[in-house]
Amino acid sequence: MAEAARTTRAPRTVGGGRARPDATPVVTITLVAVNVVVFVLTALSAGSAWENYTSPWVEATWLVPADVAAGQWWRLLTAGFLHIGPLHVAVNMFALWVLGRDLELVLGRLRYALLYGVSLLGGSTAIMLFGDPDRPVAGASGAVFGLMGALVVVLRRLQLSPTPALLTIGLNVVLTFTIPGLSVLGHLGGLVTGLLVAAALVHGPARSDPRAGLWAVGGIAAVLVVLIALRVLTL
Repeated sequence: MAEAARTTRAPRTVGGGRARPDATPVVTITLVAVNVVVFVLTALSAGSAWENYTSPWVEATWLVPADVAAGQWWRLLTAGFLHIGPLHVAVNMFALWVLGRDLELVLGRLRYALLYGVSLLGGSTAIMLFGDPDRPVAGASGAVFGLMGALVVVLRRLQLSPTPALLTIGLNVVLTFTIPGLSVLGHLGGLVTGLLVAAALVHGPARSDPRAGLWAVGGIAAVLVVLIALRVLTL
């Protein structure tokens, strides 16, 4: 029996992770909690939930390409956990919960966490490459759009209709271009990155070798880092 347990392959998700069909979406819950806690802390620091952008913590951690070029690399990631005003955090966290809880179960915790993190980095990369060097940007929208893109890829891989997901993405893209103040680059950068990461996880060699998808995602992240580094040299 012990030998059989060692040789029997554990059930895998479509992304190659360990299948936990009844598991709690721990990563999604953690991400939502961290974002909410950060917002509360900035609101307390600023003395106002609606004007939390006046908190010195916000100024020190939101994404400003010129500051990244000056050596403040942490802004590429910390900006993805900042939100300006209660409506901003509420909308993003609702979307994160709706999209993330199912994607986490389908992909597995590790791969889902990588999807979220690399999508966040993809949004920051687009801002670094094409954005105003002095314009501050904050929010989890880049990562959330990455989840939207990933959902389309996963649905197609599972041979389910991606139409509702495509309609949702289309609506959000329209809103991105029509509502003032939203980061078009961050949203589109996250969306494209999410599509690529999900494709790397659920297609190709990942079906036969669960580690192949992880290596591919690592390659995507490395390309993003190189692009940022090259951009920094010109700022």
